[in-house]
Amino acid sequence: MSDTSNPGSNEAAVQSPQPSLRVMAQYIKDLSFENPHAPQSLGEGKAPEIAVSVNVNARPLGGSDFEVELKLEAKGSHGEKAAFMVELAYGGIFRIENMPQDVMQPLMLIECPRLLFPFARQILADATRNGGFPPLMLEPIDFGQIYQRRLQAAAATATAGTA
Repeated sequence: MSDTSNPGSNEAAVQSPQPSLRVMAQYIKDLSFENPHAPQSLGEGKAPEIAVSVNVNARPLGGSDFEVELKLEAKGSHGEKAAFMVELAYGGIFRIENMPQDVMQPLMLIECPRLLFPFARQILADATRNGGFPPLMLEPIDFGQIYQRRLQAAAATATAGTA
């Protein structure tokens, strides 16, 4: 007996491939730690003031593979005197398949760095601890907000260019 009550029952067999995002590799591209005033900077007795900057870039590698690079820079200081400087470029290769084109940029600049961040955070914590300072434990980063600021800056630049 055949099922004639559901004419779309063959839809499951003709489904389009599901979107997927896979991390193929993660790696340190560049890591630099400077402690310019050691050993005096280690005996300051208080934790340094910290300034952090974050940047994200993405580029195609070919096919459905993309490299996403998360750059984190932190500077610790005691007043005007630098205690330490640490820079990390942490990369990941992501395979992104069957995604609509309109979500590719936000995916690469928000979701991919969100996946890389915990590992980069640990590397910075280890580097500062190994440099003689308390481990630098970065707060979670809102990559969506960074992406929105990037879009606003690009729009402002485009507006200024046409004026």
